[in-house]
Amino acid sequence: MFAPNQADVRRFFCQSFAKGQNDQPMEAIERLAWGWAQEHPEYAKLLANEEEALAHTGEASDGGENPFLHLSMHLSISEQCSIDQPPGIRQAVELLAAKHNDLHQAHHLVMDCLSEMLWQSQRNGVPPDASGYIESVRRLATRTL
Repeated sequence: MFAPNQADVRRFFCQSFAKGQNDQPMEAIERLAWGWAQEHPEYAKLLANEEEALAHTGEASDGGENPFLHLSMHLSISEQCSIDQPPGIRQAVELLAAKHNDLHQAHHLVMDCLSEMLWQSQRNGVPPDASGYIESVRRLATRTL
């Protein structure tokens, strides 16, 4: 089973970023990581310096979010959608993206739902509630702007 540690995750994002910047061949997951990194130019300096990334305390200077967690969540949501797991997530994210006319914005909204589901699971010592997660994304997609 694949279980990367913090350093592995940071190296992966830095190496994917370097390959993208240098127009080198990439695996599909690296191309996806590169694409999301491009959506976050505020992370470029950190991703361009693997040594700095490995030493990074985890907080971004622009609001306190962890850039590696943030990019990892983009990857997770992308992967969930690509295999429609949990069932219905692809459609829910597509509806949300259509509503906002912006996949990136939709991902940011879905991250809140994903974070809440994981937090509740850990807090209550129960498995993640996939159906509750999908429902919270669907509510966002159908709520009036």
